[in-house]
Amino acid sequence: MADACTGGLDTGFVSLGYAKVAVLGVVQGLTELLPISSTAHMRIVPALLGWQDPGSAFSASMQLAALAAVVSYFWKDVRGVLVGSLSAIQRRDFQSWDFRFAVWIILATIPGVIGGALLKSHLNTCGSSLRSLEVIGVACIVMGVLLAIAEIYCRHRRVLADMTLLDAMIVGIAQVGALVPGVSRSGSSLTAALFLDLKREEAARFSFLLGLPFIALAGLYELLQLLKAHLDGHGWSILLVGLIVGSISAFAAIWGLMRILERFSAWPFVIYRIVIGIVLLAGAGMGWLA
Repeated sequence: MADACTGGLDTGFVSLGYAKVAVLGVVQGLTELLPISSTAHMRIVPALLGWQDPGSAFSASMQLAALAAVVSYFWKDVRGVLVGSLSAIQRRDFQSWDFRFAVWIILATIPGVIGGALLKSHLNTCGSSLRSLEVIGVACIVMGVLLAIAEIYCRHRRVLADMTLLDAMIVGIAQVGALVPGVSRSGSSLTAALFLDLKREEAARFSFLLGLPFIALAGLYELLQLLKAHLDGHGWSILLVGLIVGSISAFAAIWGLMRILERFSAWPFVIYRIVIGIVLLAGAGMGWLA
């Protein structure tokens, strides 16, 4: 089925209607914050169900659902950094951990902003080559292998209090990879954090907190593009349904991810990513995924 375009943006979600977008909102929400690539699932699930591809504008806008889930789940951490950093500024205590961490979050966002600016003409346009099944499939497999290496060779002993500016910048640079569909922001940043020898649950916490501005900027930018493209009221109402459903399922995804990393390891995601990558490549090669 052909992609739908609004002002040059890939907006296939509009033709799906409320019920189908709600279903895809659940899928997007669950996979957006797990290290398994939401983009891969947004290609596989509609194809298997015979639905229109919801389009990259839907996936990008759903970053706001992920933002709501991360902020609500880690509210204690977010509030602590905000209040602590503002208090430190008032006291002129620039060595405060909260103030330094807030600065790290800002600095770690810069590589992603630069990368997004450089790739903006290729990201969410109709027919983008970056959204091809081959690119997504290879990205899934490569990130699965990197995550496996992090599980095998890293010690997983450090905690958030041990982090430095260099550590934050490494995770920030890793987030740039998430601009390539199939890499996954959660997957790239979590893998980088694990390579820093963080405990698994601390690595997830660190990567989510550092990624807050990146997630927010990506989602808000896409909303701005939809405004410029004059998406009609019907389209906005459909998108809102996806955002509400997606935020709830994204919260559940974080909860599940933290439980798995606390009690087990990242190996289930390694295996899953590689299988999904193989399915995408096989589907593209055999023609049953359009």
